Amino acid sequence: MQKSDERYLTLCSLLYALCPFARNAQPETRNLQPVTRNSQPVTRNRDIFMKEQKHIMTMLVDNQPGVLSRVVGLFSGKGFNIESLCVAPTMDPQVSRITIVTMANPPVIEQIEKQLRKLINVIKLRDMTGPKAVKREMALICVRAKPEHRAEILRIVDIFRCKVIDVGLEHYIIEVTGDVEKLTALINLLSPMGIQKIARSGALALYREPK
Repeated sequence: MQKSDERYLTLCSLLYALCPFARNAQPETRNLQPVTRNSQPVTRNRDIFMKEQKHIMTMLVDNQPGVLSRVVGLFSGKGFNIESLCVAPTMDPQVSRITIVTMANPPVIEQIEKQLRKLINVIKLRDMTGPKAVKREMALICVRAKPEHRAEILRIVDIFRCKVIDVGLEHYIIEVTGDVEKLTALINLLSPMGIQKIARSGALALYREPK
């Protein structure tokens, strides 16, 4: 062995002794497994796409006998559930507005809309889900009003900007208008006092006009 080789081995041994972490060093290897980070959003997006969501649909229909039954029959015949239903006349006495709230995933909603548009009496159909529409609901709540609870009930009514429209010896009837979250919060606060009965109109919606 030449002297240059001996010096090289001596230097290597010295470096090895001075750098203990080098003894534990492992050769760098590339992770050749398929990256799942890009595949996870695909699965997550598919799950969100297939998840049932609340949809509010409004339609203008001919104000004729049997139209409502055909619309409701379409939902029941296809196995679609209706959470709430509201029918009222419009400015045109020959046209009525139907507002339906249903729970379904986007493919089912698309199928519902296609089937509704096939009905000859449906003039116009719009999905009011999303921020582009103004949505409200009205409810009448009959709550037990014991003397020790009346001040608290009236305080809650004032906070939620409701109205007491009927007063009895042991009850108040409260009228409230707002979105679903407001009605739910009010009902939760009044429940400990004892809600005797409740009537809700179901959702109403109109598209916002451009400003």
